[in-house]
Amino acid sequence: MENSANSDTISHKGRPVEILLVEDNVGDVILTKKAFKKAKLPNNITVAEDGDKAIQFLRRDDRGNAPMPDIILLDLNLPKKNGQEVLKEIKSDERLKKIPVIVLTSSSAELDVVKSYNLHANSYLVKPVTLDKFVDIVKTLEEFWFSSAILPESVQQGEA
Repeated sequence: MENSANSDTISHKGRPVEILLVEDNVGDVILTKKAFKKAKLPNNITVAEDGDKAIQFLRRDDRGNAPMPDIILLDLNLPKKNGQEVLKEIKSDERLKKIPVIVLTSSSAELDVVKSYNLHANSYLVKPVTLDKFVDIVKTLEEFWFSSAILPESVQQGEA
């Protein structure tokens, strides 16, 4: 049964989902891209290999004509600025703080989980090691963030 509010979700906007993947491990980038290729919804993945590049991209220093992401997948273990520093900057920036940030990392340490939520992460997921498990996570993300959750239009259009 479809809720009429679902017409406001990303999946009903008639455009690809814009994803910023902040990840320095090439293998994890490949695994993530493969998993999202199997997703139902068309998507565009932009990769930032370190925390500095992620912030530059989000602040349009390095984005060119790329649209603002609908969602950010953020690793914690990054060169230059680590994931928690990136998360802190995103959530303290009026223009960026509404973008959902999903921490997607190899750490299951309680301290990392608590610190990420204290910095206003929208969710925390531990990276699976197989493509099948990663596809399962992507399906869950897709169902919730792209087909069920309603995001502010300003996030989807990249406006303040």
